Amino acid sequence: MKIAFRTHDLGVKGLDNAIQKAKDCGISAVQLVAYKFIDEIPYEAGALNEENTLAIGNALKKAEIEVPLIGAYFNPVHSDKEKVVKCKRVFKEYLKYSANLGCNIVGSETGSFNDDKWTYNPMNRTDDALWDVVETFKELSAYAKSVGAYVGMEGAAGHVCWNVQTLKRAIDEIGADNIKVIFDLYNYLDATNYKKYLEILDEGLRTFYGKIVVFHIKDCVFKDGQLKQVAPGKGMFDFEKIFAKIKAYDKHATLVLEGTTGEDIVPCINFIRDAWDKV
Repeated sequence: MKIAFRTHDLGVKGLDNAIQKAKDCGISAVQLVAYKFIDEIPYEAGALNEENTLAIGNALKKAEIEVPLIGAYFNPVHSDKEKVVKCKRVFKEYLKYSANLGCNIVGSETGSFNDDKWTYNPMNRTDDALWDVVETFKELSAYAKSVGAYVGMEGAAGHVCWNVQTLKRAIDEIGADNIKVIFDLYNYLDATNYKKYLEILDEGLRTFYGKIVVFHIKDCVFKDGQLKQVAPGKGMFDFEKIFAKIKAYDKHATLVLEGTTGEDIVPCINFIRDAWDKV
């Protein structure tokens, strides 16, 4: 099992600072989201090149920090179609240079018709929306194949692929063997189903067997009719049960503590290791 953090959750800017923070916290793997912690690399076409991607990848390798996933998230159903075109171009650049960065998998969620809010919209749950996502990721997976890379897809209750089955349907429709899955249990939960989180985990592990590359690990509480994310160990999740299921699926699983920041980082690392070792 590997514990990883998103680079921008480390709370520092710049590659050298991020590497130092990772070392200080005992972190040996990161979900690399370059544009969110390196100011010189904005989310724009042309921001990546052979030189800067090799510099990042080599620095992480020298520091013995692995990269299980590269994030280049964008909204494929955004109403601004020019923005979608630009984002696809950026995503393809991350695919092109992914090997330089230390990983051959670039991931994104499936978006929402609420544009930059990335929240529930009834349009998200239509066949037209799903088809838009399928066409976008079909294009991306074809490009990925041409450069020897993989595309990671992540579902979420407020997005077009809002449950396990809609994400499966999208992947089946795309029909590419280089599509991988980023599994975030918390993302699939809302006020109507959160008590069934272990059943949803079982469904995901069964449905995406052999395709899951990372698990996003979060915790949550239900308050005032809504779910609220909290650091692992501070919410309602029974992590021994969760990890028993994940461990049976893959004893070498990569667990990304997405959204765990600041003073929670080190205690959560210890909590996750202890919970994993108990099962």
